[in-house]
Amino acid sequence: AGIAYSTAIKGIPVVLKDVSVENAEKGKAYSQKLLDKRVSQGRMTAEKRDQVLALITATADAADLQGCDLIIEAVFENQELKAKVTQEAEPHLTAEGIFASNTSTLPISGLANASNDQAKFIGLHFFSPVDKMQLVEIIKGKNTSAETLAKAYDYVQQIGKTPIVVNDSRGFFTSRVFGTFVQEGLRLLSEGVHPARIEMAALKAGMPVGPLAIQDEVSLTLSEHVANETRKALQAEGKDLPRSGADDVIQSMIHEFGRKGKAAGAGFYDYPEGSKKHLWDGLSKWQKDNDISEQEMIDRFLFVQSLDTLRCLEEGVLESTVDGNVGSIFGIGFAPWTGGALQFLNQYGLEKALVRANTLEAKYGERFKAPQLLKDKISKAELI
Repeated sequence: AGIAYSTAIKGIPVVLKDVSVENAEKGKAYSQKLLDKRVSQGRMTAEKRDQVLALITATADAADLQGCDLIIEAVFENQELKAKVTQEAEPHLTAEGIFASNTSTLPISGLANASNDQAKFIGLHFFSPVDKMQLVEIIKGKNTSAETLAKAYDYVQQIGKTPIVVNDSRGFFTSRVFGTFVQEGLRLLSEGVHPARIEMAALKAGMPVGPLAIQDEVSLTLSEHVANETRKALQAEGKDLPRSGADDVIQSMIHEFGRKGKAAGAGFYDYPEGSKKHLWDGLSKWQKDNDISEQEMIDRFLFVQSLDTLRCLEEGVLESTVDGNVGSIFGIGFAPWTGGALQFLNQYGLEKALVRANTLEAKYGERFKAPQLLKDKISKAELI
């Protein structure tokens, strides 16, 4: 619904297809609500609103996609479902048209297997809520052509968004690094740190929202699902994803306490009707006298994300420092005062950052291990 709105408001006709006409109309009503708000604020005329709405065709029939230049599949994160939707929609593209999957974690090269022409298949990862979030992460599969990339890039700019280009891997760049932030918050909880101190340290680090609040927004069940799928996929490759304190917290919250997140009305926070949310007092289950300093927590939040962003650059998931910095601020909400996750290391001082990473690794484990690229940059006296 958000993608349809962002496209139509720039004057591009959109076909919004769902499993039923009612669902598709619900998607169109999302645009109506946003446009009505603009009209009520005097930012748009009623006539202009009606013109934008007229550009959105709500349907349950895939045949209505006939003649589209670009089809974006945006269904639930499930490989089989995405394959089914791809095969149903793709035949309706124009001869030169391209097909995109809006996914936040599933590797694009795997999803492209359902396509008739992998050269014309690409990932477009929009951020929620789409009408407010500026960034779109464009993901190249291993067979995506340069022409398809150029068209996807043009479309993102056409709808007034900021594109970054990344190469294919599990979680790509933004979801992967964002996950390290949330996980770090859950680990701190499992270590016995008071939840209010965790949320405050994240805000003081410069993150827009604390990790527990974010986890509630994302939903604990979705995080559990993604972790299980990732673990399954890695085991198929003969690798493993070791369990951490964060996994144990999520498991207890869902299966012991039945708290699944904001949408379910109860997560790390309580959501009383008509008043502000507040931290759930049952979190005292994890309470121990952990007197970790606030600065130590801030460093853990910033370093765990920066080091993983550097790993993404080292592994070729990211193609440039600029994409890493822009993507981290606009996609993840990484502390804007730093100039971005890679610039944070530059301004911290690379040699000092290496020392700090080594200390954190010795104390907390491998996720703080400094990538070889950091050492290479130091030895060449270069910035990242």
